Amino acid sequence: MKVTKNGFKNRQLHIEDYLQMVSAEQKEYAEVFDYQRITENNDIIADFWTNNLMELILRKDNLNKAYQRVKSNKGASGIDGMQVDELLPYLKEKQSDLTQKIIQGKYKPNPVRRVEIPKEEKGKVRLLGIPTVVDRVIQQAIAQELTPIFEEQFSENSFGFRPKRSQHKALKASQKNANEGYVYTVSLDLEKFFDVVNHSKLIEILSRTIKDGRVISLIHKYLNAGVLDKGIFAKTEDGFPQGGPLSPLLSNVILNELDQELERRGHRFVRFADDLLIFCKSRKSANRAMNNIIPFIEGKLRLRVNRTKTEVAHISKIKYLGYGFYRYKGECRFRAHPKSLEKMKAKVRILTHRNNGWSNRYREKRIKDFVTGWINYFHLADMKSIMKATDQWIRHRIRAVYWKQWKRVRTRYRMLRALKLEEWQVTMLANSRKGIWRTAGMLNVALTNKIIARLGYISMTDYYLKVCEN
Repeated sequence: MKVTKNGFKNRQLHIEDYLQMVSAEQKEYAEVFDYQRITENNDIIADFWTNNLMELILRKDNLNKAYQRVKSNKGASGIDGMQVDELLPYLKEKQSDLTQKIIQGKYKPNPVRRVEIPKEEKGKVRLLGIPTVVDRVIQQAIAQELTPIFEEQFSENSFGFRPKRSQHKALKASQKNANEGYVYTVSLDLEKFFDVVNHSKLIEILSRTIKDGRVISLIHKYLNAGVLDKGIFAKTEDGFPQGGPLSPLLSNVILNELDQELERRGHRFVRFADDLLIFCKSRKSANRAMNNIIPFIEGKLRLRVNRTKTEVAHISKIKYLGYGFYRYKGECRFRAHPKSLEKMKAKVRILTHRNNGWSNRYREKRIKDFVTGWINYFHLADMKSIMKATDQWIRHRIRAVYWKQWKRVRTRYRMLRALKLEEWQVTMLANSRKGIWRTAGMLNVALTNKIIARLGYISMTDYYLKVCEN
């Protein structure tokens, strides 16, 4: 057995709990546990850690890191009403009792609070489950220790909820497959994935790696904690709540079985969470791949495939992670999908509504936050001309907001004169009897593009040209 000096030092520290916490509020500690430094090609000590995971999860530094993560994420309260700001005093008082209950197997997680989020499809909702802030800390602590263990097993073609991976990397992997001739895709839709995951199957997969039965038991308790919906308790015999810190890891654990099967069959694919694309060179082979993989998903993994949304299509016809694809000079390139553009415009309509009662400063901030976030996500897409047209439309709506605020004729006279217009232009605009939208179109002589920019409204075109990658 060969053990590195640094690895032995870390091992001693964690067994005897000699790690010293710098501060209850700090993220960093004097020593950090590192799986890679413990051994070199030694399964015995690796088994020691998988067999004693509970002690690792309940280390003070791991729990403190979990607290910091929950605190930074903020989020709504669970069924007990406790806010994130109330968490630290509670943990200081109850941490010892809490960890003792978990080690003894007596801890009982609280049910999650059911929240409904509208989907793109009209009338449909996505069900989220909000755990209590205490349960979020415990789940986060579990996820922090399990992630490096399972990361070694996960596929290179999986990009969702993993360190140093993102939607953009999934899109670039898709682009690479298309450029290499794999232009027909199987777009697999897993129906209500988070709600139908079979608990027995998930526990079986987890147990292959996690040998500490206390951790398996605690995860099982979280799966069976139930939900509270409008004051009514309901059991959760299948699925797990979409919204807890542990849920992304558990989704990757079970879908990794699908990844391994696809790799065994020699398929090219890209998966982000439950959004899966299989790439083929012909429509015929894509249809064959779809028909062959569905029995595995439904039979072995006990998941459901939505056959109405699962389809074979050329890559130019699909929507993936909000993006569309097109070919230019023989190369696959990105565009913002028309549905994504419609969603963006719907949001802008809300932000520039004339009757929302917002102050101009607040509206400027909301628009800036939305525009920068949206373009940062879609910076891979070719959309310079779309951004120019959208900017014109947004400025028109902003002028309409200001015109409505200048309700009285004397206010219009004062504001238009302050904008240095000729007197005949001031008189014509101030006494205009046309509607707000039409007058806003004429107001561009006063509220010019430069003035709107000086007022704090961001230009989508200018920001896009700063961050785009094409």
